[in-house]
Amino acid sequence: MKVKNLIYALLIIGIGGFIAYRIVSNKSKNEESKKFGDKDTPTSVTGVVVKTSTFDNNLSLSGSIEANEQVEIHSEVSGIVEGIYFNEGTNVNKGQVLFKVNDIELRAQLRQAATKENLAGENQRRAKLLLQKEAISQEEFDVANADYASAKAQSQLISAQIAKTSVKAPFSGKIGLRSISPGTYITPALLVAKLVNTGKLKITFSIPEKYASQVRSGSNIDFTVSGSDKTYSAKIYAIEPEVAVATRTLQIRAIADNTDGKLFPGTFADVKLPLNIIKDAIVIPSEAIVPVQSGKKVYIANMGKAKEVMVDATTRTDASILILSGLKAGDTLITSGVMSLKNEAPIKVKVK
Repeated sequence: MKVKNLIYALLIIGIGGFIAYRIVSNKSKNEESKKFGDKDTPTSVTGVVVKTSTFDNNLSLSGSIEANEQVEIHSEVSGIVEGIYFNEGTNVNKGQVLFKVNDIELRAQLRQAATKENLAGENQRRAKLLLQKEAISQEEFDVANADYASAKAQSQLISAQIAKTSVKAPFSGKIGLRSISPGTYITPALLVAKLVNTGKLKITFSIPEKYASQVRSGSNIDFTVSGSDKTYSAKIYAIEPEVAVATRTLQIRAIADNTDGKLFPGTFADVKLPLNIIKDAIVIPSEAIVPVQSGKKVYIANMGKAKEVMVDATTRTDASILILSGLKAGDTLITSGVMSLKNEAPIKVKVK
């Protein structure tokens, strides 16, 4: 009987101890909750006073570098390569003969055509004299005259084909690696080499359609290339007359000097395009922006509370963003803890 009473006593003490522990634990949690999560406790944040300034609006873009002039060298006629008159990877001048295709057969045809032309010319001369004496009809003279004109045209055609056997550089530039050797049978489909003019280079890039009205032909741009710290300059000389529907962008082309030869066609360029300089612009730190489904918002301090403000933001750099509307000079902008803030939440602002 005494053992049974002892067991009951132990159970009662155990249950009472557990209840007391839960009460103390809940009380402690409530106190912590009040201490750290009380709605009336201000959240410490940092902020800045919004000021206006002059903003140099530069647009960062990616572009590609292209040769000012570039062409693939082909032969217009088929035949055996007789001679090659350029060295790979060297500069050539406009009009310089690059290679020669054998023209022995064409020259033989030309001599044959010249003989026929001389005979037709003599027949035409005789027919003209006979026509003057009314010894032949006008129709017979016209036939002789047509034969002479046809023979003359045939000679000119063969002469043109002979001229095509000497392939010349269409412009001055640097010629690349050749794919032929003396004795190669060449056809118009065979690529001989590439010729590029790299004294000047084209930089082609595209801008979003909203900036199209701010770009002018003759404006200067700066650009850099991978592997070099040097900043190069170029001048815009051509703007596409319409916006591409698929991408909603406008294509622009600028030209740059490459006198030192350190720029190469086919490489990428990081372009900085200067847009309109904005006076009295509002520029804020990027970390103050909170992206939302309907756009972008920021928080400002208003009588000890955080106030949510929707803003219209545009050009962005690594550290700042340009605000077109939503903020005004003198507003205290919150720059820390914005992702966890709520509208009308009490705050304590430390202005930087």
